[in-house]
Amino acid sequence: MMTFTPIADPTSPTAGTGLHSIDWPEARRLAYDCAGPLPSVQVPLHEAAGRTLSRAVTALQDLPHYASSAMDGWALSGDGPWLLSGGQQPLAPGTAAVIATGGLVPDGATAVLRKESGLVAGDGTGRPVLTVSAGAKPGEPRPGQHVRPAGTEALAGETLIPAGTVLNPAHLALAAVAGHDQVEVQPQPVVSVVLTGSEVVTSGVPAPGNVRDTFGPQLGTVISQLGGVPGAFTRIGDSFDAWLEALEGSGADSRSRADVVITTGGTGKSGTDHFRDAVAALGGRLLLDGVAMRPGHPAVLAELPDGRFAVGLPGNPLAAMMALATIGAPLLAALGNQPLPQLQHAASGNDFGPDGGCSDGKGRTRLIPCRFLSGLAFPVDHTGPGMMRGLAWAEGIMVVPPGGVDSGQPVPVLPLPWTPAPAASQVATSTGRNTPWPA
Repeated sequence: MMTFTPIADPTSPTAGTGLHSIDWPEARRLAYDCAGPLPSVQVPLHEAAGRTLSRAVTALQDLPHYASSAMDGWALSGDGPWLLSGGQQPLAPGTAAVIATGGLVPDGATAVLRKESGLVAGDGTGRPVLTVSAGAKPGEPRPGQHVRPAGTEALAGETLIPAGTVLNPAHLALAAVAGHDQVEVQPQPVVSVVLTGSEVVTSGVPAPGNVRDTFGPQLGTVISQLGGVPGAFTRIGDSFDAWLEALEGSGADSRSRADVVITTGGTGKSGTDHFRDAVAALGGRLLLDGVAMRPGHPAVLAELPDGRFAVGLPGNPLAAMMALATIGAPLLAALGNQPLPQLQHAASGNDFGPDGGCSDGKGRTRLIPCRFLSGLAFPVDHTGPGMMRGLAWAEGIMVVPPGGVDSGQPVPVLPLPWTPAPAASQVATSTGRNTPWPA
């Protein structure tokens, strides 16, 4: 794991943590650089499809490792007619033996005669003799015909599947043919989730004062789409003891050992927000405490003493998803030995003025769910921090810098895990419509 020094600012509003809100691009880079790839693991072939190979697969012996027949028919030695040998090895000149496709060509054989080209009949003494039939092709059998020599597919030691390959079923069959029972792959980080909030209900229509759980139905799938493996999901109340037990419960001694713990809520500064205190009580350290972005500003990233990472997402659903895209996605990419997710670009369909800034005077990056029309990116409706309706129909996330952007000008676009947003890959040349967006 890489050594990382948190950014400190003793004069900032978060001086108690030694950190301050950092710019959005810096937060993504920090989340990526703070972790290194997990050590590679051996997995059986039937579990390896879709995994990334971390050590090349080589041929353990020649492929095929013996001379084999390419046809059903007879292995021959010398010129005919041939007396059927009855399985004697090696074949003596003038003899033949029945052979199936893929069968071992016996020593002494000079060719294989396919079944359609041969005729077996008795000689004067009643012994079976093979001759070339009238329907055989001209020149049959030629020396070496229908014989697959050893090593025609690969030689021993030859690389068959290079490291870095995402394994498909055919790769696994090739590895098996080459003599492998397991392959070495890059593991995917296991991610446990701690869902908080005593006011959250998991079914039905919530009563006033309660809210329906929006994280449980989506986080497992999103974690998978970001390259992680969903681990245990734990629901807790708002007490410090519950937080401490939940963060500690996915540690190295747990059967549900996770590489990353994602929490929802508890990252503000109220009396029921215990993320920071629980991390400190466990002996962990904060790497990032707040991002100059909206929504999702109160996102927190921490490292626990046993090497796990904790990602604290805000409690509002859209804010949480924007924070996950900002720091969770780069972290999982780093642990999975994948590149930092790249931004695409599109032309903005709207004018966005400069951000008004937050309490520490920083301008904020605005993350705005968007759709694409004629190569232009337009914000969708219903994108308040607690709303999910806009994100449900979005094709990407516009990343509007603090200084704003004019319509027709390029704006970074972060693809959604479930929507590749191919329309955002090129910048449109049209200036589009000059529509201001109500910031």
